[in-house]
Amino acid sequence: MTGQKIIPHLWFDSAAEAAATLYTSLLPGSGIGTVSRYGKAGIEVHGQREGTAMNVQMHLGGQPMLALNGGPRFRPTPAVSYFLNINDRAALDRAWQELGAGGQVHMPLDAYPWAPRYGWLDDRWGVSWQLALGDPAQTGGQVMTPMLLFTGAQAGQAEAALAQYTSIFPKSGVEGILRHDGSGADPEGTVMHAQFQLAGQTFMTGDSALPHAYTFTEANSFVVFCEDQAEIDHYWHALSFVPEAERCGWLKDRFGLSWQIIPRHLPQLLSSPDPKAMETFLGMGRIDIAALERAAK
Repeated sequence: MTGQKIIPHLWFDSAAEAAATLYTSLLPGSGIGTVSRYGKAGIEVHGQREGTAMNVQMHLGGQPMLALNGGPRFRPTPAVSYFLNINDRAALDRAWQELGAGGQVHMPLDAYPWAPRYGWLDDRWGVSWQLALGDPAQTGGQVMTPMLLFTGAQAGQAEAALAQYTSIFPKSGVEGILRHDGSGADPEGTVMHAQFQLAGQTFMTGDSALPHAYTFTEANSFVVFCEDQAEIDHYWHALSFVPEAERCGWLKDRFGLSWQIIPRHLPQLLSSPDPKAMETFLGMGRIDIAALERAAK
């Protein structure tokens, strides 16, 4: 992976490799990196067969992303979507067709006040995408930008999340906020759309008080790569809010969004031929780097 601090992570039942193949075919500057597989070192988890892809590293338009085959426990929802800012209409239309095959459309591909061509859909695996014809310079040069939608019990909390996240990560700040005017379901002043930076990376967010039947799930999480134990402890204590959700470096914050707080060299530690390394990892909540290093040796 690159030196990027925060990486989107997708949870699939068994389609991580197929999904990565599709996603990386849509944008130039994309590709699949390392694929780790189940069944090595005698470890079997999530009911996956030996040789099935476990973790798939990929980059879309130059931006890293991770996919896991973790079984049927979690499903993605549109509470987290991935905004693709594509400056070529033919490429946009092709991506829309490929992602939409077998999926569900939320907003059809058409002209809207905010974009000459825009659409929102879930792909066949339930991963949510927003596609717009535009210049990636508008999103900090990123072709792909994560979008967080605060709905249900979390509706109206987008600005509180902005304040917390930008206070925790370095190189962070709010770039702009467009607010609801009170004419619809959302109270006046709540966030219609905001763009912000975390660790120098662009994100989007907004509130929706409409009766959506979804919220955040572990199928969309964000990996935070840490350089040492002090960094792990900092992000863990700043974000963790649901103790029962803590496992293997995973946590949930007070808004229900899932994060993975892990050392950057975790893949090397877990590649140890000694199964004790993986067994130690699977028994952890907050990651203890020293304990993992001892097990890996």
